[in-house]
Amino acid sequence: MTRSSNRCHGAPRAAAVALGTLLLGACAAGPDYRGPPKVDTGSGWTQPVAAQAPADLSTWWTTLGDPTLDRLVATALADNLDVRQAQARIAEERALRDRAAGGYAPSVGVGGSVTRRRQSENGPLPIGAIPGLARDQTIYDAGFDAGWEIDLFGATRRAVQGAEARMQAAQEDAVGVRVSIAAEVARSYLGLRGAQRELAAREASVRSLAHTAELVGQRLRAGEAAQADLDAAQARLSAAAAGLPAIQARARAAALGLGVLLGAPPERELALLDTTAAPITLLPIPVGQRADILRRRPDVRATERRLAARSADIGVATAELFPKLSIGASGGFQALDASQLFESTSQRFSLMPLISWRVFDGGRVRAEIRASEAREQQAAFAYEKAVLTALGDAERALGDYRLGLDAVQRQQAAADAARRSYAHAQARYAAGDIALTDLLAEERVLHDAEDGYARTHTAAAIDLVALFKALGGGWDADADDARGQGSTTPSSPAPREEQRRG
Repeated sequence: MTRSSNRCHGAPRAAAVALGTLLLGACAAGPDYRGPPKVDTGSGWTQPVAAQAPADLSTWWTTLGDPTLDRLVATALADNLDVRQAQARIAEERALRDRAAGGYAPSVGVGGSVTRRRQSENGPLPIGAIPGLARDQTIYDAGFDAGWEIDLFGATRRAVQGAEARMQAAQEDAVGVRVSIAAEVARSYLGLRGAQRELAAREASVRSLAHTAELVGQRLRAGEAAQADLDAAQARLSAAAAGLPAIQARARAAALGLGVLLGAPPERELALLDTTAAPITLLPIPVGQRADILRRRPDVRATERRLAARSADIGVATAELFPKLSIGASGGFQALDASQLFESTSQRFSLMPLISWRVFDGGRVRAEIRASEAREQQAAFAYEKAVLTALGDAERALGDYRLGLDAVQRQQAAADAARRSYAHAQARYAAGDIALTDLLAEERVLHDAEDGYARTHTAAAIDLVALFKALGGGWDADADDARGQGSTTPSSPAPREEQRRG
């Protein structure tokens, strides 16, 4: 009896030691993520840039010095429906991550039942031949069931890593939405103000042409001009006046668009049409190093996080090649008499360790691993494409803005020259050297120059917004540090936990 007893107690001890050894030696299946692939970002910008330190682009719209724009962007970032949808997607991904993390813990359920049954006297159990065993029985049962699958080969661990990376990608997508919304608000607002200035210049030109047509009409009635002269003057007047509705429609459309961007009815900001604002000052901005945009651009950062998630998916698929160890347990009380349900003699308990292994499945697991590896390659290529696209956007926006500044300077010189020429014409008209029609002609040249300057300035201002967006403007370093995501540039992989594993 003693030897038998020792053998019985030794077997569970040996099993526990073996299980502990297996758990200590367990590792996560699949590759460890070590950051995105290296991408050649070049040696620097292809054109001259400001030499100062890079500007703070987290709230770039405040540098334009327009309080109305500041109000519009702040309201849009708080109330825009795309921003709120992005926040809801973050909440969804966070919940999915928490669900994946739940795989670390056992599942426990409790229940109770009362079963009334009648057994057959002609069945496999001879009810009538067993003394004290009634045919009719009421069974009272209360207890629990628990199950726990031990994460021997890291399937749960990889699933949590993938879910965490996807949540971080959703956070970067939300940053990208904020960047886009801020840019759209600024673009619409600057377009509205530019249309107002263009409209003012065009209306002044129309008034000058109307005055000219009136003078030609007077000369025609006095016999000093031909009908062809009047027709030509009226044609110029009609052509200039015909452009007014299109400019008015453009300004109104911008105001209506602002209302929608602010998450409100479109007519909310129509009152802006009755106000004016000084044009913003356009200056070269320090853009920093070319590789900085990989740290700022939320689309690049989100793509890198999706690559990390795809790497974790390989581990989840690979873990299916290995055995699974699960432990099931149940216990409680069962009795035929309710008054005896919780007595010690009514206790029941069972413990069932289970090892399962998919020895043969027709190659489905290995096929899923290959599919996961292919998806990771696609994500890697998507990351490289995102990097190159970001560089292309920044280079193009930088060139457009630089050329836009040049155009503004040239148009400003033309407007200044037209202003001086008009001043000379006024002096000559006062001296009686030229007729009123000649003075009006010089006035039209001035208004046309002012119209051209307004259009050129608006285009350059919108190019500036595009440059801020291309550089990742709106990205907040402090908020990023609070999320704990770090840098994801190719030359400096993010110090995330799965990247540090070796």
